[in-house]
Amino acid sequence: MVDRSIIEKPVAAEFARFNDEFESSLRSDTRLLQAVIDRILTSTGKHVRPLLVLLAAKACGNVTESTINAAVFLELLHTATLIHDDVIDETKQRRGVPSLNAVFDNRVAVLTGDYVLSSALIRSIQTGNLRIIGIVSNLGKDLSEGEIKQMENADESIVDEACYMQVIYKKTATLLAACTTIGAISADASEENIQLLHEFGVNLGYAFQIKDDIFDYFHELNIGKPTGNDIREGKVTLPLLHALKQGREEAAHFLDIILRKDFTDEHIEQLISFAKANGGIEYAEAKMQTYYQQAVDILQKLPNSPAKEALENLAKYVITRQK
Repeated sequence: MVDRSIIEKPVAAEFARFNDEFESSLRSDTRLLQAVIDRILTSTGKHVRPLLVLLAAKACGNVTESTINAAVFLELLHTATLIHDDVIDETKQRRGVPSLNAVFDNRVAVLTGDYVLSSALIRSIQTGNLRIIGIVSNLGKDLSEGEIKQMENADESIVDEACYMQVIYKKTATLLAACTTIGAISADASEENIQLLHEFGVNLGYAFQIKDDIFDYFHELNIGKPTGNDIREGKVTLPLLHALKQGREEAAHFLDIILRKDFTDEHIEQLISFAKANGGIEYAEAKMQTYYQQAVDILQKLPNSPAKEALENLAKYVITRQK
């Protein structure tokens, strides 16, 4: 797997600045809220999104004050959506640690999510760029639509690859595309390069989400969530979708389990085994590899630079990470 320090090197100083600004933007004088924020700050993830913003800007010229503000507000927006998602899904763990709603309660978690979202909106205004603010506004709609579409698919037991791809486009591809697009805009890049980085972000987003979905089929991976959790919530992802399409005689039995939402531990194990036995993992990995390759090919149209090389390494990191 690619070393993160190598990826961060072209924007090391700017990334350190992002971390400081991200923390300062969340401070509160309210004791309980600050306690929740402290927990957020100790359990934040890999910060792939702000790194994308910074590297996209650097690949197009320079990181500006708008770039830093954009990196902060996009990570704040992402954090707010995760907090709200955990409440909706009744998730008790995130990245191997108890979620906010598990430690505190749903009321505190929802209000904290609202606070983080408001902090994101303040930061977006500080970019002073209406085009960037417009992208963020549409992004909020896309993320919400993606979550609702996923809930709809689960509630109605929709087993369809096209519907699955629509969900991951709205949930993940639009977010990573916003990061790369806004990074380029903040650096006053040409329209051609802005579009190239948008397409790079979309393809990277597809690869990122498919990798995440593959994790759900393996016990041995330390990913901070129970194996089979997606299936348990009625989310039929790419490995299982492919297996169900293969026309195997037993597919009808497993489709019936999904339609009845009979997700016992035994049935989840059976569904995971069925997906693996019928080429589901290989199919999903091939799809992921295709999107990864498309993302890397798009980058070749940008001028050579350490930041461009770091974006290539970040794409490799996305598909080789272990959690």
